[in-house]
Amino acid sequence: MTTTVIHAIGGLGLFLLGMIVMTDGLRVLAGNAMRRALMRFTGNAGSGVLTGAIATAILQSSSATTVATVGFVSAGLISFSGALGIIFGANIGSTFTGWVVAILGFKLKLGTAVLPLLFIGASLKLFTKGRWASFGYAIAGFGLIFVGITSMQDAMGTLDGLITPEQLPMDTLIGRLQLVALGILATIITQASSVGVAATLTALYAGAINFEQAAALVIGMDVGTTITAIIATLGGSVNARRTGLSHVVYNIWTAGLALTLITPYTTVWQRLAPGQLIQNAEIALVAFHTCFNLVGVTTILPFTQQFARLIMRLVPGKDRAYTDTLSDGLLEQPDLALNAAQSAIQTELLLLLRHVSAILGDPHGQRGDLIELQTALDETHAYLDQIHLKTGAGPNWDRLVSMMHALDHLQRIHERCEEDEDRAKTAQATLELMAEKNLLIDSIQKIMMLVQAGRWQAAADQARTTSSQIHHKVEPYRATTITQAAVGQIDVLTSTERLEAIRWLRRVSKHIRRITDHMSQAVLAVGQ
Repeated sequence: MTTTVIHAIGGLGLFLLGMIVMTDGLRVLAGNAMRRALMRFTGNAGSGVLTGAIATAILQSSSATTVATVGFVSAGLISFSGALGIIFGANIGSTFTGWVVAILGFKLKLGTAVLPLLFIGASLKLFTKGRWASFGYAIAGFGLIFVGITSMQDAMGTLDGLITPEQLPMDTLIGRLQLVALGILATIITQASSVGVAATLTALYAGAINFEQAAALVIGMDVGTTITAIIATLGGSVNARRTGLSHVVYNIWTAGLALTLITPYTTVWQRLAPGQLIQNAEIALVAFHTCFNLVGVTTILPFTQQFARLIMRLVPGKDRAYTDTLSDGLLEQPDLALNAAQSAIQTELLLLLRHVSAILGDPHGQRGDLIELQTALDETHAYLDQIHLKTGAGPNWDRLVSMMHALDHLQRIHERCEEDEDRAKTAQATLELMAEKNLLIDSIQKIMMLVQAGRWQAAADQARTTSSQIHHKVEPYRATTITQAAVGQIDVLTSTERLEAIRWLRRVSKHIRRITDHMSQAVLAVGQ
């Protein structure tokens, strides 16, 4: 008995190890492409569902998809409502593993046939680099999965009669809820619902549990995956926490539906294919897993907006207005952390530009809270300091350096607004500076529209033109102003104030040009 249990646990461990190894290999091979797809194909909830399902099927981990989605929401790359479709679709994609296990592991029994894959995969990992090494890692993990399944099957076969369905909770509502709770616990412990599903399929195949008990366990395992999403939201933004909670609420909703479908599902099987529910129990189980997730998506998708509003009520309030995207949970993935910092810098730039317009007299401008904005700039600087990269480490290094330069110039504009606002007021009140003042205001409006549209290079071109025009105005204006002071048309104090005013316009325009230049370089570094 002890040997059999050890054999079963060892098989489960091999399966889990295979999943880890295969998932790691697939993430390297397809991770960046999946991340781009998750961000790109979320125009509506329907496309998000399809994207989430495909990403999860490829990455072999609904948790990986969900955690990545939470990260994108934290970074401001995907809106909360845009993320909902991905969350819904991830559950459908997670059922793909069950189909692979049921068909290849039980029907075709590939446990021995895949052993050469272990050798091939290990060889590729040892003797190659880059994508080939990752491919080797993935196929070695694929082989381990079926070796583990075979070990579990052999162990379960020797337990015939020792573990029976009668030893588990009875097939009542309370009994099913107890099994759901057991499934949740199993997923929390293993941190992988696929492992629990494979073990459940093995037990069902061996007759240790019946179909109804297996179905309840699988339902619980789906709910158990939400713990990873909850952990991923800790310390995140409001929208990140909303995304995590939506995953929990949606899975609970789907689980409730699934519990009501167990009996109708078995009845349909028995009527349409008598005896097949027992003979092909593992196929029936994975079909049930897919079926109730499809029903869950179908029932919630038409009410996505209402669902989003419900979650917003459950997680109310606003987060930090300027640095909402800066989540410590993203620091382990430098590209996502840099995206978060880019979003924060964009927000801070737009706020400063509105403030500059306002103090120059633009009725469309809006004064900001300079103290709060200074705190935000400091937080962004501190966040960039935590993104550790090797010197010259490719595009991410170039992005980091460019963003630090941009942030430095943001700080300088902030100083001009905080310490030298009287010079802006002089520029606003001086008739001779009306053209330059209006030129900067008009340019700021155009730059803000371009930045909001993500057109950093066009914004840089606009800022460069404006800065050059104001720069060439300084010396002629300076000569005229000094001449007016010399002949007594204006006093020395007024001439000094006017000279400081045009220098203020030149400095601000220069900093705007530098910021947009550096940010366009940051965006260009990753080909966005």
